[in-house]
Amino acid sequence: MNDLEPWMRHTLALAARGRGFVEPNPMVGAVVLDTSGQLVGEGWHQKFGGPHAEVFALAAAGDRARGGTLVVTLEPCCHHGKTPPCTDAVLKAGIARVVVAMADPFPKVAGGGISILREAGKDVHVGLCEPDALALNAPYLKLIRTGRPWVHAKWAMTLDGKIATRTGDSKWISGEESRRRVHELRGRLDAIIVGRGTVVADDPLLTARPAGARVATRVVISASGDLPERCHLRTTAREAPVIVYTLDANAPKFRGWAADGAEIVAFPDAMTLDAVLADLGRRRFTNVLVEGGAGLLGSVFDERVADEFHVFIAPKVIGGTGAPVPIAGLGAAQMAEGLALQGVTFAPSGADVYVHGFARGM
Repeated sequence: MNDLEPWMRHTLALAARGRGFVEPNPMVGAVVLDTSGQLVGEGWHQKFGGPHAEVFALAAAGDRARGGTLVVTLEPCCHHGKTPPCTDAVLKAGIARVVVAMADPFPKVAGGGISILREAGKDVHVGLCEPDALALNAPYLKLIRTGRPWVHAKWAMTLDGKIATRTGDSKWISGEESRRRVHELRGRLDAIIVGRGTVVADDPLLTARPAGARVATRVVISASGDLPERCHLRTTAREAPVIVYTLDANAPKFRGWAADGAEIVAFPDAMTLDAVLADLGRRRFTNVLVEGGAGLLGSVFDERVADEFHVFIAPKVIGGTGAPVPIAGLGAAQMAEGLALQGVTFAPSGADVYVHGFARGM
């Protein structure tokens, strides 16, 4: 299989082109090689509800696929969903060998596609570049496994670790390039989550500018129900979705928000971050972004729910004992209890530094 590794890496790159367009489906890429090992077709899953990668690749290959090899990042589906089973297309095309990076844990597939192809006499290999395929679709896999979306945590801070001055002024800590990156990130995610404090202090719009592949739902967590009567989120609730999570006792405070187009979700007794994430998972949200503030990010840290981190560090020093830091909450008691990010990268972002990493190995 080593001779096919470059082709599998190519299919992984093709698959990544679907990021932001295909969720809650997985990103998938495929190539077809003819009997002499030459590329005759390629494709990727381009949008949710549209044809799968194998269909594009096999259509491009046509009759040249017969007797050839299909290299695909994910097990071909074997059920009728929004599109017919890909296994049918593979068998009809006369493919002789199928090389798969990883099996699909989706319950309606879960090894069934591989079994169908093997029972039809196809030579099927599974596991080529599997770690890379698992990392590519980690959000999809988490949603299936836990019912919760992949949680991105983001903040911008000064060199001395502040997210605002002692008076609350925070515009702007990061530069234009960093803000552009954040808008790109927003444009491929399902939801952007903030707490009450951020709405009060910053009155954010929480949209991607310019628009991206997705229109993220703006989510506010406010147990107290004390949100401004007029703010950008409320006045634009009919232009981009808004969900407010609160407690039953405080839900009446949001009648005006509901009348303006926001969805109000109330919990009966207690509201936990996990309960909010579980509700977003039921909506099949795959990626969500927590933008702050310090209280909400503190809960994210204390409950260890973040999967991926995006931190922008500006070469500015503002000082001040009362100036807020990014992560509040209880925090770690011992240094050994701190979260050590993995797969960390550092990149220039204008005058800033963009630090990207994961809460667990990728």
